[in-house]
Amino acid sequence: MNEYKNNNLVFILIFSFLVLLLATTILNAQAYTKEEMKDSISKLPYFSIHKNNYFISGVPTNKSISRTTADAKYQISFKQILTRSKLPWDTYLFLTYTQKAFWNVYKESFPFSDINFNPSLALGKAFYDKNNRLKGIGRLSFEHESNGRDSIFSRTWNRISLEYATKIRKNTIANLKVWIPFLDQENNPDLLEFVGLGELSLSHIIKPNKWIADIRFRKGLNFEAKGSIRSRLYFNPFKNNVSNQYIMLEWFVGQAEGLLNYRQSKSTIRIGYVVRTNEFKWLKGKPN
Repeated sequence: MNEYKNNNLVFILIFSFLVLLLATTILNAQAYTKEEMKDSISKLPYFSIHKNNYFISGVPTNKSISRTTADAKYQISFKQILTRSKLPWDTYLFLTYTQKAFWNVYKESFPFSDINFNPSLALGKAFYDKNNRLKGIGRLSFEHESNGRDSIFSRTWNRISLEYATKIRKNTIANLKVWIPFLDQENNPDLLEFVGLGELSLSHIIKPNKWIADIRFRKGLNFEAKGSIRSRLYFNPFKNNVSNQYIMLEWFVGQAEGLLNYRQSKSTIRIGYVVRTNEFKWLKGKPN
């Protein structure tokens, strides 16, 4: 048992809290109607941000700080809509691409320790309540993720994932994602012990257009304290934030932050710049 042996209770408490929130969904009186959603989706740009785009840097909290242990992490993510008006059941088809890199910028030669590539093909759909008001947004995806390396350093897996986001409080959106994995049995056969079969995320607006908090929870497919908790705090330093830019503070605790050393336990705090995704903006409700 490693230094995370006491995290079992933390995982259980957080998971119970998030499940409780999901079970107490509160409808929003200002939710978009079905017709308003169709009109809004029809006006979406074909090319846009998918996940957060960021550059952050920081230090570990579970080991000594040095040029070797401190690093930077950045992510580039975008989405290309293929069609949004011709598919059955009001679905829309799109491609996504996300690249996440871990960069040892404090070492002499500035080497990259790990780069992860995550393209996907996905179907999106809005769901409505009995009054034809927006209740949630779903997504069915085929995803590939790998580190682009060969031999014993190769890490790769494919998955079919199902995702659903819904508003559970006035300023809180929950997102549940589960997947059916297809693993590389030669180089990372035990990956599920660290990433599990899904993840649960919460995003809460603390102060509109100023402060936002996110948390993502993963539990490995085992009875040990394997998995991860990633918490983020966003601050908008600008008076007018039409471009969705923030300063982000991130704390990651657990395993599988990157694919190469997915078995390694980490506790790292980083801070930096982010252009935050706005994919689930409709769930916040119509502006007053």
